[in-house]
Amino acid sequence: MYKQVIVVRGDLKLSRGKLAAQVAHASLGAFLRAKESGAPVEEWLREGQKKVVLKCKDKEELLELHELAKRRGLPSFLVRDAGLTELEPGTVTCLGIGPEREEEIDRVTGDLPLLR
Repeated sequence: MYKQVIVVRGDLKLSRGKLAAQVAHASLGAFLRAKESGAPVEEWLREGQKKVVLKCKDKEELLELHELAKRRGLPSFLVRDAGLTELEPGTVTCLGIGPEREEEIDRVTGDLPLLR
């Protein structure tokens, strides 16, 4: 089974619309990276494009997760906001990882809680 995970910073106070847009940026960015890298995107598409949105504590934890994903060879995309609405330009908001095998992504994000 394959999935994609989006990790959102828990310390940012974003409107629902802003959060949805940031998650969409992370999902699409990670998908495009995965496609470029030869990751199993076709399998993920056939399986229904499973996505899970998780929460981390803050920017530092998000950057650590990004580094760990890169070290493990997972396609990932770090979202930096353009600063046109709610945030300062360059604010790191979330991270997309995958699509890739679930067990590979879980080695990076398996201890994080769901975003609620």
